[in-house]
Amino acid sequence: MKHNRILSVALGDERADLVLKNAQYLNVFTCEFLRGDIAVTGGRIAGIGSYRGKEEVDCTGKTVVPGLIDGHIHLESSLISPAQFARAAVAHGTTALVTDPHEIANVCGESGIQYMLRATRSLPLDVYFMVSSCVPCSPFDENGCTLGVETIRSFLTQERVLGLAEMMNYPGVVAGDREALEKIECALAQGGVVDGHAPTLSGKQLNAYVACGISSDHETTTLAEALEKLRLGQWIMIREGTAAKNLRALLPLLEENTFRRCLFCCDDIHPGELMAQGHIDRIVRSAIAQGVKPERAYCCASYHAALRFGLAGIGAIAPGYAADLTLLDDVSKAEVAAVYKRGRLVAQGGALTVPLEEETLANRKAVLGTVRLKDFSVQSLDTHGRPLPVIGLVPHQLVTTKEGTASAAGDGLLKLAVIERHKATGHIGICYLKGYGLRSGAVATTVAHDSHNIIVTGTNDGDMARAVLRLQETGGGMVLADHGEIVCELPLPLAGLMCDLDAETAQQRLTDLKQAAYALGVSDGVDPFMTLSFMSLPVIPHIKLTTLGAVDVDAFRLLP
Repeated sequence: MKHNRILSVALGDERADLVLKNAQYLNVFTCEFLRGDIAVTGGRIAGIGSYRGKEEVDCTGKTVVPGLIDGHIHLESSLISPAQFARAAVAHGTTALVTDPHEIANVCGESGIQYMLRATRSLPLDVYFMVSSCVPCSPFDENGCTLGVETIRSFLTQERVLGLAEMMNYPGVVAGDREALEKIECALAQGGVVDGHAPTLSGKQLNAYVACGISSDHETTTLAEALEKLRLGQWIMIREGTAAKNLRALLPLLEENTFRRCLFCCDDIHPGELMAQGHIDRIVRSAIAQGVKPERAYCCASYHAALRFGLAGIGAIAPGYAADLTLLDDVSKAEVAAVYKRGRLVAQGGALTVPLEEETLANRKAVLGTVRLKDFSVQSLDTHGRPLPVIGLVPHQLVTTKEGTASAAGDGLLKLAVIERHKATGHIGICYLKGYGLRSGAVATTVAHDSHNIIVTGTNDGDMARAVLRLQETGGGMVLADHGEIVCELPLPLAGLMCDLDAETAQQRLTDLKQAAYALGVSDGVDPFMTLSFMSLPVIPHIKLTTLGAVDVDAFRLLP
């Protein structure tokens, strides 16, 4: 019956449900802008040409592109609930995304992933999942739960799950680690794809990594690195998020001979940037402003992501494809006028036109009450003057530098601590941090990639301890302490990762936090919380800190 209807509409024998009249539209197959009426029936595109509709929208002066797709994001890192993320992203033209629930999996395990699956079920955009591959991400981490091969296998059979998420344990893969390889083989055997995460990997080691079936990478920061991976067959996800911004360095990839294996992603993005600057549309706008042809930018922002993940029937404006359409007032500036999801108007004029389904408390119970400390006090931070490694920040990047050792804070150095908060082991890793800039007080958060223990940095142990204990009281979040008082905070009760506030309120709280942090000296080139959260991620070079101590990522070992 459905085929009869779409046939009748396509042939012009019957009126379509909706026709976007006189549209300039992007043909992603030939990478060119064309003109015609776009006829939509039953949520799908029936034809392009000259059509009549029960509803007709005059698109004269507008451009229609496929709904935008984020190829790799951690929704939890937006600090807001999936529903609030959707409210902001859809208004910016996003109609689908691929998420790795890695953050909440590290805190709550299977129940955390199930929470995210439920929370994204009825949103006005499609949310696809990649099963988190490295929970924990390394043997140097203490997290809340472990995802083994059998658990991964069970998730791979679920609807909306596309494969195995970023394989961060690239040293393990190259070394032939049995469990890492079993996870990859499990995903491939069930028809899934495997995303990569291998910053700076090169030569024969990169060949080995790719040969295992890992077919993309979003951790590429230089053109030479990207070209090497591209030439070995990987898709390159060009990332432009809140902490890591790689578009400018990788811009030459968006030329004729290489752009067809590129797509866009955010990885991590905070609500303010999402609302004010946009989502994938922001990356498109920036690419075009730097000289990329609009048709190429929009292909990378839609169809290429669909191709990479085998998402048949989305990402293009053609007969039979889902009517996920973004209308633009200005194609060069990526100004979104309206968004259609399966032929239904879901956003217009920068706001949703459909209601969001509210979450129930019962759905959230599994992700509440996740901060558990053992006998923590200010004395827990005393190093007794022993020399400890120094981590150096690199502005706008996740990579760090090894800066020797130090025995005390001062002269631009801050104490940095990571405190286990899942199972109350009492373990605390301590070192020093260079380049953060704080001159007074302490900054702490339970958003500490990827195990999400508490990470805190400060000029003195008293303020650091005050901030940590406040996070225990609020069930997680972000906090700033100075002279023994809490200056500003944003509670994140959902797994210590997300708040239950609307995006605007969450952003105002975050803005207040950042302004207070900058007032206390945090350097202009540093995001006070996003940057800090990555200082505990021991799979991005060159040195990081976990609850077990400082990790030499290059040598993949704990430092003495």
